[in-house]
Amino acid sequence: MKILKFACLALALGTTANGALAQTYPSRVITWLAPFSAGGPTDAMARNIAARVSKEVGQQIIIENLGGAGGTLGAGKAAKAKPDGYTFLVGHLGYMGAAPSLYKKLPYDPIRDFDPVFRFPDTPLVLLVPQASPHKTAAELIAFAKKNPGTLNFGNAGAGSTSHLIAALFESKAGIDVVSIPYKGAAPALNDLMGGQVDAMFDQTNTALPQVQGGRLRAIGLTSTQPMAQFPNVPPLADTALPGFEAATWYGLYAPKGAPKEAIQAMHQAYLKSMSDKAWTQDGGPGHPPADGSAIRAGGIRQAHRRRDRQVARSRSRGQDHA
Repeated sequence: MKILKFACLALALGTTANGALAQTYPSRVITWLAPFSAGGPTDAMARNIAARVSKEVGQQIIIENLGGAGGTLGAGKAAKAKPDGYTFLVGHLGYMGAAPSLYKKLPYDPIRDFDPVFRFPDTPLVLLVPQASPHKTAAELIAFAKKNPGTLNFGNAGAGSTSHLIAALFESKAGIDVVSIPYKGAAPALNDLMGGQVDAMFDQTNTALPQVQGGRLRAIGLTSTQPMAQFPNVPPLADTALPGFEAATWYGLYAPKGAPKEAIQAMHQAYLKSMSDKAWTQDGGPGHPPADGSAIRAGGIRQAHRRRDRQVARSRSRGQDHA
């Protein structure tokens, strides 16, 4: 009888605690860990969304940058964070999808160590070359690479990053051989591209746009299947150089496994409310929301993309040791 009373008391206390958390969360600053250097596409999108979501949750959200190893260092730190609803990981296809096939050892498991919170809008990429590049179109670049295998250098934000994976997919589909040059984030890679130290690079459209509009880089192909108004006269790669080519990067917010469901739900609802703000999504936000931004769909998409990203990683690893 005493055991039954104790069990009932524990259940009541647990229910009360959960209800109290739902009413008081968040009571302090929230941290989103973005595992790349400041100024890159992951950082830019995280800050944009965090600034808007913070208004809905009524608490400041700060971005903590921890670059290195294609995002896996930051993801490892997030996996070991206290699961109290105040630390989240900004995850993407590289370290949450392809990393298990790129690295022999990881300090985390993308599925086992995290709970999905919501999915960011998918973002297409753009193929960039220096303004002084002799390659005016993607077809010209591919033709040169076929005649001169191993001479073109493609910069990227690090092994397992979006720019690395999409370049590997492009290389495989085009049947060419290029040299991958990894950096500690997209920002330093873009700087070297503008300076002509590397020949080409894939970058997300949102962060590449200012460099293209400013005349510092030339865009020669989109990974989307449709043209984009922001990039006039830049055709999809599928239309001019690689029929059927399509790629985009996906992002999501993840909580360390075991985080309170009330905290995950609060963050999820704040995001959905933010994405219903048309003025923000069209005039300064990350774009239109996905058809379904639920946590369940985020988890399903993550697993589906992991399968595809593993295939890309395996086809292009060529025995490299990224551990």
